[in-house]
Amino acid sequence: MLEIFAIFCIITCLILLAVLSYVDLKDHLLPNELVLGFACCGFVFHLCTLFHYLSLNEMAIGALIGGGMLYLIRGIANYWYDEDTLGLGDVKLLAAGGLWLGPEHILIAAALGAMAGFLHGLGVAVYTVYHAKVPLDLNKLAIPAGPGFIIGLIVTAVYKFQDLPWALFG
Repeated sequence: MLEIFAIFCIITCLILLAVLSYVDLKDHLLPNELVLGFACCGFVFHLCTLFHYLSLNEMAIGALIGGGMLYLIRGIANYWYDEDTLGLGDVKLLAAGGLWLGPEHILIAAALGAMAGFLHGLGVAVYTVYHAKVPLDLNKLAIPAGPGFIIGLIVTAVYKFQDLPWALFG
């Protein structure tokens, strides 16, 4: 019975992440309710797997590292550029991702997410220059970070939970 709830958590998580990506691309906003739902799914998932992948301590440390690291980066960047660079929704997203992935894997997810965000920004910049025929102004280029981090979270989760069918049904 717990296996069904674990699978339900994964499906719900993927739906929430898809909606979060869409909303962030459209409105540059990661709604707290959706991020909280993602975090709750992570807790329930690990509860349903009887903490096979992460202990409660590892979940807490993962959330602290994910959110804390990005909060620190946000603080430094806001000071450096004298404006908001990363939203707190991105910080909360990585904290919630840390609940899912734990301390080591949230760092991998953040790095992959930053790379995905960079590639997304590069694609938008190239599109702007060549398709819209306007000169590139990096000061006006605003790319939401959430979708990139979500890609990093999903790719890392696929790697971390690759043995999930055997853990649930084996």
